[in-house]
Amino acid sequence: MQNYSILRETMVDTQVRPSDVTKFPIIDAMLSVPREAFLPDALRDVAYMGENIEIAQGRCVLEPRTIAKMLDGLNVTADELVLDVAPALGYSTALLAQLAEAVVAVEEDEDMASEAEANLGAHGIHNAAVITGPLTEGSAKHGPYDVIVIQGGVSDVPQALLDQLKEGGRIAAIFMSGALGEVRIGHKIEGAVNWRMEFNAAAPVLPGFSPAPAFVF
Repeated sequence: MQNYSILRETMVDTQVRPSDVTKFPIIDAMLSVPREAFLPDALRDVAYMGENIEIAQGRCVLEPRTIAKMLDGLNVTADELVLDVAPALGYSTALLAQLAEAVVAVEEDEDMASEAEANLGAHGIHNAAVITGPLTEGSAKHGPYDVIVIQGGVSDVPQALLDQLKEGGRIAAIFMSGALGEVRIGHKIEGAVNWRMEFNAAAPVLPGFSPAPAFVF
């Protein structure tokens, strides 16, 4: 029988803190949210490994280091509204709910969305809502957002999502080029999002976030 509490502490001590993530709210969230509870039963014993955990074709829960460093770079505060894109079974949403005033999660897989909502409710997280819909469209009616986080790889970020970011807001995504990727954080200034590279990471490109196929005559 795994002692998940000890594994969670080890994850923070060996994967999160050594990655220069030291903000107390992030450390506290990663210590208090049971990562294993937001995975399928068959994958719970690998919940605290330092790698992405694939839960469906092209879908994964990002490794702890990646999530922690994204949150660190975004610096979410307790008065902010966050859009969490592709939360799968809700782990990232649960972390964000500890940091923000409220979180809107968009998941296009109906089964995942239903399970994410159930997982959040089971753990007493009441400042987050799960919306079922296309990942690339976000949830404009609940925005605009102070922060947007995309929980997977992208080739580019659709304009529909960028339009939902408030002036002065931040957005994070993993930009993939082949097998290599980098996390970039964008700041919206005078209506345009300016991106900067934060650190290297990789994840499968999410459905709808691949480049459109070129037309061949």
